[in-house]
Amino acid sequence: MRIKHSKYKNTGLIFELLVKQIAADTLSKKDSSAVSLLKKYFTGKTSLTREFKLYEFILKNRGVSQMKAENIVSTIIEVSRKIDTVALKKLKYNLIKEIKDNYNIEEFFAIKVRDYKPLAALYCLLEAQNALDVINPDILVSNKVTILEHLTSSPQNEEAAKDTLIEEYSKYDKDLKLLTFKILLEKFNNNYKTLLPEQKAILREFITAVSSTTRLRNIVNEELTKVAAAVKSLKDNVKDEVIKIKLEEVFKTIKPLSKKEKISDNHLVNLMQFYELINELKSL
Repeated sequence: MRIKHSKYKNTGLIFELLVKQIAADTLSKKDSSAVSLLKKYFTGKTSLTREFKLYEFILKNRGVSQMKAENIVSTIIEVSRKIDTVALKKLKYNLIKEIKDNYNIEEFFAIKVRDYKPLAALYCLLEAQNALDVINPDILVSNKVTILEHLTSSPQNEEAAKDTLIEEYSKYDKDLKLLTFKILLEKFNNNYKTLLPEQKAILREFITAVSSTTRLRNIVNEELTKVAAAVKSLKDNVKDEVIKIKLEEVFKTIKPLSKKEKISDNHLVNLMQFYELINELKSL
């Protein structure tokens, strides 16, 4: 599923447009209906105000460190999940209705806004929180990169953004873990056209056990033990001396994780590659 940006539902964008409309009305020496709309919909403690604060926080922070930018995005994602979406939709509907009553809606949304890209990116990222279907991960990564570039004023690495998204979404409920699982699948499908049963199994375990470091470490160590046994068996039976030497080198790299060692994507990548290697050698 793709998340499409909607100008009519973007709280941050609508606020910026209302501010610009006030300026335009003032220059034209007209009473501005936008003033009353701002006071009515963007004050107090409503769901709309709470969501606007998330957009405002993005716009007010520029040139921050990478770590702070990551923390900002993570916090915004977490806070957005606590907003009453039913009340929010109703307020947005009423706001747009009143804008239509007072202005030409096409002309209103045709006004240029300087920070349109990060506002649109944040809208898509927030919408993904409440989507029932699995979202296209490339869209999420692209939006996060746009926001991080706005916050840090520096180019971003998409793979790094994808890794942090995986970590962030894996904290949430089953549906969002499915999204994480999809991100991982797409990430590894770049290297493997079809996933082996063992690869699918470890990916699934990586997601379902992500909240339990001990369980995940035990699973990884069990798989490493199986891989080590398979590599040793292949090494003992292969006739090609060059392959035998390489397998010996591989065997030496397979070491169980200590209790203090943190599980990372690298451990998953290594297991995926071990499975692929063993499968290829078995087919020789």
